[in-house]
Amino acid sequence: MNLFFNSDAATLSPVALFIQADWVVKLVMLGLLAASIWTWAIVFMFWRRIGRTRRETEAFERDFWKADDIDAFYKAHADDDQPAARVFIAGVSEWRRSTQGTTIDRSGTRERLATAMGAAVASEVDKLSDRLNVLATVGSVAPFVGLFGTVWGIMRSFTSIASQQNTSLAVVAPGIAESLFATALGLVAAIPAVIFYNKFSTDFSRYAGRLEAFGSEFSAILSRQLDEKA
Repeated sequence: MNLFFNSDAATLSPVALFIQADWVVKLVMLGLLAASIWTWAIVFMFWRRIGRTRRETEAFERDFWKADDIDAFYKAHADDDQPAARVFIAGVSEWRRSTQGTTIDRSGTRERLATAMGAAVASEVDKLSDRLNVLATVGSVAPFVGLFGTVWGIMRSFTSIASQQNTSLAVVAPGIAESLFATALGLVAAIPAVIFYNKFSTDFSRYAGRLEAFGSEFSAILSRQLDEKA
């Protein structure tokens, strides 16, 4: 029994299973391997992006609440390209457009401020979450692609039985092993994609809430200045 397993151990290696697989199953395996690599590349990209964005937002908000002059702060940060700054810039830009005339529509100004900063929040979160849909696609499609490889490998095993008229394990084992390996690759690609899709979706939702809170607080400051113009 030990001799049997030792002699066949090499055929159970991933490389051997790939080499002896049918060309269709090989394509499935290569596609799933590429999807897995792409998934991890996106995961590391998001991890760095979220960490950097959080640090920049904390620094911006800290400087904002220390500032005494909004106009001076705007001039200093007008070229900043990070989400909290873009929301702030959208608010200031709308404020200036709405209050430059001699007659000010206070109710309309407040609504436009909320709309402008809300749109900026949505736009920034959408840019941050770019390629998140790739994780969702891999997580939902990869198991079915692996299942296709499984079905094809089992079909190949039945074909071998029919052509050789032999139902021994030696005839059907290669095709079954290849098919199960394709299934495993599908799960290897799908499971991390689903886990990190859920994690990053939660992170972006929380960050969107943080930007919305900042926009609301800034809108309240501008609203008080609007009342002082009465």
